[in-house]
Amino acid sequence: MKAYKDYVVLLLRASILFLTVILSGCSATRYLNDDQALIKDVKLKGISKDFSEDAYQYVQQDIRPNSRINLALYNMFNTRDGKYRSDRIKNIGEAPRLLDSSLVDISSREIQKFLAYKSFFNAAVTSEIRVKNKKAYITFIAEPGPSFKVRNINHAISDSAVRDLYVKNRENFTKLHSGNRYDVDSIMYEINSIFTLMKSNGYYDFLKPYIHVDADSTLLSSQVDLKLNVYNPLGKMAHKVYYLKNTNIDIRNSNIRFGRRPPDSAIVDSQYFFRDYSHRFKFDKLTRYIFLNKGKKYSVENENLTYDRLYELNVFRNIKIEYEKDPDSIHLNARMEITPLKRNSNRVEGEYTFNSGRNGFNIGNTYTNRNLFGGAERLDIKFRYGILFDSRDKKLFSSIFNRDIQVGANLIIPRIVAPFHVRENYRAGLPHTTISSSMQIFDQPGAFRNRLFINSISYDWTQSKNRLHSFTPINIEYRDGRLDPDFRYRLDTAGNLLYIRTNDRRFINIGSQYNFTLNASKLSSYTNFTYLRAFFDIGGNSLGLAAKLFSLHKNSDGERTFMGLPYLQYGKTEIDLRWYRSFAGERQFVARINPGVAVPYGNSRSLPFERNFYAGGSSGVRAWQARTLGPGTYNRSVIESEETRKNLTYLDQYGEVKVEGNLEYRFKIMENFFGSKLRGATFFDFGNVWLLDENEKVPGGKLQLDKFFDQLALGAGAGLRFDLQYFVFRFDVGAKIKDPQFSGSDNWVIKHLFSSEARKEFKEEYIKTNSPDRYRFLQYNFGIGMPF
Repeated sequence: MKAYKDYVVLLLRASILFLTVILSGCSATRYLNDDQALIKDVKLKGISKDFSEDAYQYVQQDIRPNSRINLALYNMFNTRDGKYRSDRIKNIGEAPRLLDSSLVDISSREIQKFLAYKSFFNAAVTSEIRVKNKKAYITFIAEPGPSFKVRNINHAISDSAVRDLYVKNRENFTKLHSGNRYDVDSIMYEINSIFTLMKSNGYYDFLKPYIHVDADSTLLSSQVDLKLNVYNPLGKMAHKVYYLKNTNIDIRNSNIRFGRRPPDSAIVDSQYFFRDYSHRFKFDKLTRYIFLNKGKKYSVENENLTYDRLYELNVFRNIKIEYEKDPDSIHLNARMEITPLKRNSNRVEGEYTFNSGRNGFNIGNTYTNRNLFGGAERLDIKFRYGILFDSRDKKLFSSIFNRDIQVGANLIIPRIVAPFHVRENYRAGLPHTTISSSMQIFDQPGAFRNRLFINSISYDWTQSKNRLHSFTPINIEYRDGRLDPDFRYRLDTAGNLLYIRTNDRRFINIGSQYNFTLNASKLSSYTNFTYLRAFFDIGGNSLGLAAKLFSLHKNSDGERTFMGLPYLQYGKTEIDLRWYRSFAGERQFVARINPGVAVPYGNSRSLPFERNFYAGGSSGVRAWQARTLGPGTYNRSVIESEETRKNLTYLDQYGEVKVEGNLEYRFKIMENFFGSKLRGATFFDFGNVWLLDENEKVPGGKLQLDKFFDQLALGAGAGLRFDLQYFVFRFDVGAKIKDPQFSGSDNWVIKHLFSSEARKEFKEEYIKTNSPDRYRFLQYNFGIGMPF
């Protein structure tokens, strides 16, 4: 297995070296003709920092410098005998961008127009070109002149109803104010806002060309007057307001055909005329997601809301809404054509993992039934099987370290199902009721076995676009965790009662959970915002009250029991707070802090393994593998024997308190990398977990505020994100900077990272005290989706 690991490391290093050689030594100029020049640099002078990045976007794409990676890839596949091929054989990378004086002139004019749009009406832009050794350097020089500001804003709207509507709503959207800098973008925003306002208040025929803004810049003192005009249709005295009448809804088969069988037909609420050729839907349940109400004014806002809610049901492939004018001239009849997705689907997923001398695989299968009862209900049945091998044996896959089997079913109903009436706001978002049941069978031979059964009902609803709530009033959990008898005896003999109480226990838990999320819808955007997720988990209070009222039986450990099993009593909370700041060019900075605390009380002296926190992993402190960091300054060398250390792997590094934090800078590398967008990231992570109480078997594990920094782990690294449109594949490499398991200056392990001799000596000393654990200065993380 050591040879296998060395091969992987060698392959990664060779790939990095190969890429470095390409980037540093591969030049396109050797393939160019004498009359050609490669664009090496483009600069803008005379433009303030507030506008320079936007102004650069007006430089023609074909005279911007190549991405070195894109150009290197192009050269690898599209050159022959020292020249570029006449036919491009590979759609990889990008062709060299060559000097073209006509494109330089066009860019100068476009930059000048941009400056005029940003209030610099008298701007002038010239260009300078320098060519040396087939390399071209372009400089655009701007003389912007004075910035014009808005003086007066007036409007001329012939239709009094339109004028009243505009005046009433203007302050809710306008960015045009006296004294502001003149800006065409603000004017276009005003025009688009007026257009949306009209289309949302019955004006079906309204067009953007009816709106025009005149700017008078002939004033002194660099000022401009604005006049907003809204014209009437040619030959008419006013704009017409339309009202909705009936809505005809045709539901096709999932193969986009109407089908041979006669459709199921019905009229709902005297306005929705259904014809269902798929024979799968209950019409009265669908109407709650349709906002085209009879007698109401035509509204593009309600139309878009109908699109959004129907697509959120995740049972429709395609939806099209059109309108026909009624002969009476003031009514519209809506027509909807809907194509459903296939009712049944099956997805198989798998991954291979290798970490710290152990490797294995996970394979999973998810069966989905959409529209189970005709109201867009979704049933997911999931199965997952994972196995991890101790690959440090001579034969690969010869020893099973642990295996994990999970089976679960979720029934997701797109509405609130409760024994009492709940007023649902479908305009804000799509509510869900989720009934779930799951089972986990986990075995770590020679150490631990666990059986876990969970049943719950949850409600998810949207307060507003960016405020989401999730409440689980009932979460019933049964857990049967058993340590191997011989292993338990060794732990007991050594006085490791903490691990016995945490892992070797059967219990029942009846609790409730609540989760609040702010701005989750903005996570894929490049805007400035704050994200918050607050999670609360409380268990055992109702059983605790029953225990006092009915004097429930106590077991030999002094715990009250329910149905013969002790019940948990605890409180747990976790906060995930992030600060997103965006820069031009798909660059983004993210700062994150993720604290949490879990406290047992009442009937519980300690928490089971599943209720504790752990640190590390691909979304935490990425220089550490999950469940291998902490608690505090705990070092596993204090465990009495190598066999015990092996059996406690992933079971002994947890805590009731967690603090993790991340600083990450994200940027785009390539627009097209083998069909995906390639983005990069650099990051700095910190964090750890701690125990609330001192334990002599876990020295240094208790949280001590006066030694908080000494107990923090620090890591840094870089990563790549391959954006395949439907999902993001992620690869990160994290390097340990400060490891709290070592004392004094020894915890700054980064000092060993850049010396092969120091690393080798350090690892040899570590294996003497911590075998079978191996020390890794670098941690490789693969994942699907962004880390946060």
